[in-house]
Amino acid sequence: MPRPAFSPPSQAPGFAARRVAAEIVEGVLHRGRSLDEQLDGATANQGLGLLSDRDRALVRRIVGTTLRRLGTLRHLVTSCLDRGLPADAARLESALLVGAAQIHILDIPDHAAVDLSVRLVQADRRCARYAGLVNAVLRRIARSGAELMADRDPVALDTPGWLLERWSRSYGVDAARAIAAAHASEPALDLTVKSDAEGWATRLRGKLLPTGSVRLVPHGPVSGMPGYAEGDWWVQDAAAALPARLLGLVDGLKVADLCAAPGGKTLQLAAAGAKVTAVDRSEPRLARLKENLARTGLTADAVVADVTGLDVTTVPAGPFDAVLLDAPCSSTGTVRRHPDIPWRKTEADLVSLAGLQAALLDRAVGLLREGGTLVYCTCSLEPEEGEQQIAALIDRDPRVARMPIAADELPGLDGLVTAAGDLRTLPAYWPDAEPRMGGLDGFFAARLVRR
Repeated sequence: MPRPAFSPPSQAPGFAARRVAAEIVEGVLHRGRSLDEQLDGATANQGLGLLSDRDRALVRRIVGTTLRRLGTLRHLVTSCLDRGLPADAARLESALLVGAAQIHILDIPDHAAVDLSVRLVQADRRCARYAGLVNAVLRRIARSGAELMADRDPVALDTPGWLLERWSRSYGVDAARAIAAAHASEPALDLTVKSDAEGWATRLRGKLLPTGSVRLVPHGPVSGMPGYAEGDWWVQDAAAALPARLLGLVDGLKVADLCAAPGGKTLQLAAAGAKVTAVDRSEPRLARLKENLARTGLTADAVVADVTGLDVTTVPAGPFDAVLLDAPCSSTGTVRRHPDIPWRKTEADLVSLAGLQAALLDRAVGLLREGGTLVYCTCSLEPEEGEQQIAALIDRDPRVARMPIAADELPGLDGLVTAAGDLRTLPAYWPDAEPRMGGLDGFFAARLVRR
């Protein structure tokens, strides 16, 4: 019998995890797929379901590190190539990048990283001929990685230049570099608890943040942590937990949470006693919100609808005492948690949602009663999606006035409130000696009243 032209490599220990990691990186860089859709839900990489919890965590760690330090890793790889990467071998680049991430940044033995990356290209018919190249490049990175990076600026390398320039114009060069530097570290896990935040911080071996969130580094799946199944807390970045609190006492009030899924703010409002109507256009995402309500034992009316088509005649509960609008945005404030964002977006993408945000704001005002309160927020660092939206709304709608936020209004807001009275958080705020325990998402929030 003739021998086959190609024989795939054996399934060495750790190979399956590296294969999935390379596939996900390739999906982000060459297919425009988001990291979230490849990691969770019905669209997740099928190979993840075949891995142990430990290997799934390893995949997330390798992928996250590769995307956070992509500029650095690409510099290392290209420095070791004479003629650049071939254009027809996407798996070659992803194998080199995940291998370089393990060697240069993660505490994974060099020999294992090299061997498994070689096996990755051997398992791809289009790339198998490059196995020797992968071996040579990664061994050189293992020997000379520090030397190859000696005269380079990782902060500049790991952030697209156009994005760093935008942040420099908005916040100054030093703040922009601090934002970019904060993105290099995987963030800790923030929780919002129903009650006894200090007690939960102790029980979960975390720390209590000034604003009342609990921060910790998880060990194992979140669903296995104490209090999860009982619904005593939910995952929510410390910055994302602030906008709902800006509505003040909401016990007994009718509150609309617009663009509500996955539901962290809905849970906050319901836990505070509000009569919440949660609206989102995505039925699958709203289903997740309902699951969170069931787990926590909280109640809210969930409505599948396009907010741009709502008015007080189409929402039975309206008009509302308060409206919280967490508008769709570029999400550049969440790069710490979503490190694929800088590499999947262009500058044009950042302002493509400005028209939708303006339309949503107009609808939100229309859902309020006279004297009602509106909090508008986005997880964006871009002024076009924050400060400029509010300025434009006030100019075009005389019924709306800013209700300034005071720095001493909530614990932990010192330094987070602008001169105009809006909330602006940056990823570099709240530094910590342990990088993972510092920082928070970049958020903008403004509070207004309908006169």
